[in-house]
Amino acid sequence: MERDEGYIARRMLLAGAAGLAVAGLIPSALAKTAKPGVKGLIANASDNALDRLAQPGAFYADTAVRILLPGASGKLASKLLGAGDKLGLTAGLTKSLNDAGGKAAGEAKPIFRAAIDNLGWNDVPSLVSKRDGATRYLQSSAGGLLGDKVRPLIAGALDEVGAYRQLDQLSGSSQLLSIAGISHDGLTHSVTDQALKGIFLYMGNEEVALRRNPGKLLKGIF
Repeated sequence: MERDEGYIARRMLLAGAAGLAVAGLIPSALAKTAKPGVKGLIANASDNALDRLAQPGAFYADTAVRILLPGASGKLASKLLGAGDKLGLTAGLTKSLNDAGGKAAGEAKPIFRAAIDNLGWNDVPSLVSKRDGATRYLQSSAGGLLGDKVRPLIAGALDEVGAYRQLDQLSGSSQLLSIAGISHDGLTHSVTDQALKGIFLYMGNEEVALRRNPGKLLKGIF
């Protein structure tokens, strides 16, 4: 019986059997049997996403996750700097922000693993009904906590790559940057939020790929 329930849980997770969830056909033991599999799935997706984004230049190279200066996708900073920005004053800073995001991603694995381990993973219908259900569940349930944990990594990375120094230099050209909230704290908050969105986007894509073709990546998890 336990073997049968485990088989059902495995097939539902891989196939995204929303119909069974809606119809109330989920076995009573599914929550218990599916939990380790869900955690293994999202742990693999998390590791893969962070590894990809930790590669040099990964954030900046992908416009879907590129980290920009605060304010209307960086346009506010450009507008405040005026003609000076045509000379590329913000280009170096933007690249530094993305470098910082990559450095933080490379250090964030333990933080994401801890969040994954600490969640109950009990909302089985939502987990199996969407191809990126586990990622969405993690983002909605632990996104705030992850932000609090990742923010110090971002701050350290921004300092390490010289982003704060570059911001101070740009602010010397236009005090309006500080007035608009483009400060050290504002920059840290914005980069953290953008980096997390990029990480979750990549994580969701990794989860979809693993569900579609689990192969040896998920061997032994279920």
